[in-house]
Amino acid sequence: MKGVGAAMPKWNETLRKPVNLEQQINICRGERMQAAPWKFGSAELTAMETYVRSQSRGMPVSPRVDGPMTPWFEKGKQLYYTRHGQLDLACASCHERNHGKYLRADFLSQGQSNGFPVYRLRDQRLVPLHERMEGCIFDVRGVPYPPLSDEAVALELYVAWRGTGLPVETPAVRN
Repeated sequence: MKGVGAAMPKWNETLRKPVNLEQQINICRGERMQAAPWKFGSAELTAMETYVRSQSRGMPVSPRVDGPMTPWFEKGKQLYYTRHGQLDLACASCHERNHGKYLRADFLSQGQSNGFPVYRLRDQRLVPLHERMEGCIFDVRGVPYPPLSDEAVALELYVAWRGTGLPVETPAVRN
């Protein structure tokens, strides 16, 4: 499993689209274990994602964005710069223009995903990336992308690419 967490999301030839680690875990559960998929955000799925990703701890983040991943990468980039909600903010509004500053009590990162799932002190539990993205869009009073949707996975791909070369830090700790 070493290296798996550093390279996600990955292209899935059968589905003809990228899948993230949570989706791949559930694919493996269904195909290899004949087990029911775990629900997004469940303690089981988040714990397994954390375990698998932590096997890549210290390895450089290295998602592929070429070949069939290119349109998904471009879609994720477009979503990263799309303004949302009543506050009219994009991911870039905070993570590019204001990184290193505080938004309320939260220190703003440069918008990379190398620490996810993260243990959030505020929530006192591990939080998956798609839940955090959903929370950010909700916080600007926008309509979030459903977790594990094509939009959320495309955005995850772009955010992972932004952290190319950074070490996997899963699980990281945040406010």
